[in-house]
Amino acid sequence: MHKNEERTSLNKDLPESEQNPDGRARTKPPTVTGFHQDEDQHWVAELSCGHTQHLRHQPPWQSRAWVTDAAQRQKKIGQPFACGWCAQGLDNDNLSV
Repeated sequence: MHKNEERTSLNKDLPESEQNPDGRARTKPPTVTGFHQDEDQHWVAELSCGHTQHLRHQPPWQSRAWVTDAAQRQKKIGQPFACGWCAQGLDNDNLSV
């Protein structure tokens, strides 16, 4: 039987691994800069990248009890936040109509 010699894949953290094929520089994830409530009284996180993210607590579908507590929201300010808009490569200019 022939033994298949396989090499390991590159680790994503290595410099030779292409993270952004379009040439964008690697950046740190955005952080939470504040919160506000929308017209329906749902909490919205304000992010350092300029985007916003609704954070609803609607069990059993969405469980984010911390968002209803002012002290817990305050603890999140300055913390990294995975922005879905940034992950899709959309910038603020593409969001306006």
